[in-house]
Amino acid sequence: MTRVSVIGAGTMGAAMARRLLSAQMDVGVWARHSSSTEPLAEQGATAYEMVTDAVREADVVISMLPTAEATGDVMFDQAVLESLPSGAIWVQMATIGVAPTERLAAESLRLRPDVFFVDAPVSGSRSPAEQGQLLVLASGPSEAKQPLEPVFAALGRATLWLGPAGAGSRMKLVLNTWLAFQTEGAAESAALAETLGVSIAALFDALRDNPLASPYALSKLTKMVEQDFHADFALDWALKDLDLVVSTAGPGVAPIASAIAERWRGLVEHGSSGLDVSAARQGLT
Repeated sequence: MTRVSVIGAGTMGAAMARRLLSAQMDVGVWARHSSSTEPLAEQGATAYEMVTDAVREADVVISMLPTAEATGDVMFDQAVLESLPSGAIWVQMATIGVAPTERLAAESLRLRPDVFFVDAPVSGSRSPAEQGQLLVLASGPSEAKQPLEPVFAALGRATLWLGPAGAGSRMKLVLNTWLAFQTEGAAESAALAETLGVSIAALFDALRDNPLASPYALSKLTKMVEQDFHADFALDWALKDLDLVVSTAGPGVAPIASAIAERWRGLVEHGSSGLDVSAARQGLT
C-alpha cells in the first residue's frame, strides 16, 4: 500500500486527501491548524500534530501550502525534508511560481539527493479535486513517474509529464491566465448584456452548444447570474496567480492579465476576499 502524507489541509489539500483515501491508500495529514485535519481523521486518515511525524514513513509527501514562503518554512525550517526516508518523493502541488519552485528543487537536491522532488501543480478547482478530475502538470525526474502513477491516477483524469522540475509550474501559469480571461470575459459579457437589455436567458441560448463558450465559462456565468459566490476557486488565489504571471513574464507580455489583476485586487480589498472567482461580476455596472 502506498503511504502518502498530505501537508496542508485547505480546500485542495483536503480534497486530495479524501481522494487518496477512496483509493485505499494509507494517508497521513498535517495542517498548521489542527482543526482542518479532524474531518479527514474521521474519514480514515491519520492526523499528526508534528509535521515531521507525518512524513517519517511516507513513500510520497504532497505539499499543498499557500505560498512559497510557507512551503519553504515547513519543508526546510521545520526539518520535514530532513525527516523523509531515503527514496521518498516530495511532490510540490501548490501554485507558488516558477522561480520559487526551481529554488525548492535545487535546495532539495542539495540537502537530500536521495529524495526525488517533483513539481506537479494541478489544473482544476474544488469540485474536480473532489471528483478526481484534476489535470496534473508534472515535471521532475523520470524515476518518479512509475511510483507516482497510482497517486496521480487517484487525483486526476490525466497527467502531463512536461520536463524538468519547473515546467509544470510554467504550464500552470499559462492555464491560469486562460482561466482568468474566461472568468473576466463572462463577467463583462454579463454586465454588457444587462446594460444593453439582452436577457440572460437569451444570452445562455446563444452560448449553449456554441464553440465560443467553454463549459468552464458557462459554469462561471451561471454562478454570476445566481450570485453564488461560494468558493470553488477563491478570487484571492486567482489574484495571487495573476500576480505570479505578471512578475514572471515581465512587462509587455501579458498586459490584459495585469489589468484583470488590478481590477480583482480592488474587489478583494473591498469585500470579495474569500469569494469564488465568479465574484468578478461585482463592481461592473
